[in-house]
Amino acid sequence: IARTIARGLLLNEDLTEAIAMGHDLGHTPFGHSGEYVLNRLVPGGFEHNEQSLRIVEKLENGVGLNLTFEVRDGIVNHKKSGNPATLEGVCVSLADRIAYVNHDIDDAIRAGLLTNEMLPASCIERIGATHGARINSLIMDVLGVSFGKPYVRMSEEMSAEFDKLRDFLFENLYHNSQAKAEEGKAEGVVETLYNYYLKHLDLLPEDFAKYIDEDGPERCAADYIACMTDRYAVREYERLFVPKDWV
Repeated sequence: IARTIARGLLLNEDLTEAIAMGHDLGHTPFGHSGEYVLNRLVPGGFEHNEQSLRIVEKLENGVGLNLTFEVRDGIVNHKKSGNPATLEGVCVSLADRIAYVNHDIDDAIRAGLLTNEMLPASCIERIGATHGARINSLIMDVLGVSFGKPYVRMSEEMSAEFDKLRDFLFENLYHNSQAKAEEGKAEGVVETLYNYYLKHLDLLPEDFAKYIDEDGPERCAADYIACMTDRYAVREYERLFVPKDWV
C-alpha cells in the first residue's frame, strides 16, 4: 500500500519501502498487548518504533545497518504523534493505518466476531464493502487529495468515515470481552517470560547478552522478547512452565 501511494505521488519508492520494511521490526509478540507489558516493566519504557530503530542502529549484526537519516527518521516517527521528515515516511504511516484496519475487519469476520452487515452503513457506502474495495477507495482518495501537494493525507470526508470505522472496531472488536480475555493471556505470557529471563540472564542468547553491561539486563531481556513471534513466545512459555506428559 505504501509503495503504491508513493508511486502514484511520484515519490521515492525505495525510501518508502525501506521505511515500511523497518518500522515493525520492534513489535513485540502479541502486538500492542506485549508492548504495553514491556513499557510498564522496563525502566525507561518500551515503544516498538524506538525498538525498531534500536535494531537497525545497533542490534542487527551487532553493528546496525548503516541506514540513511531519512529511513531511520521514518522508522522512529512511525506513530500517531510522530512527524516524519519526509513524505515517504508519511506514506508508510498512513498506509499502515489503512492496512491494519482492513486486515482486522477481515480477521474478525473470519473469526465470527463481526459480519459485513454490522459495519457502519456510511462507511460501506463511502469506503467499500470488501477488502479490495476499501483499499482501493482509500488509496485513490489519498492520491486525489495529495498529488502535487506538500503533504500526504486523506480528504476530510474520507478521514471522517475512516475514523468512524476505526471507532467501530474499538467498540465492537478491540474492547470485545473475548478479545480482552485473550489480551490478558498474552500479557501474562510476556510478563512471565520477561521476569524469567531477568532471573536467568545466562539463558539469553549471546547476541543480546553481550549488551548487558552497556544497556542493563532489563533492556536486554526486552530485546530478546521483542524479537519473538507470537508462536515462538507461546512455545517458550510452554517449554519453561508447562509440564510435559510423564507417560
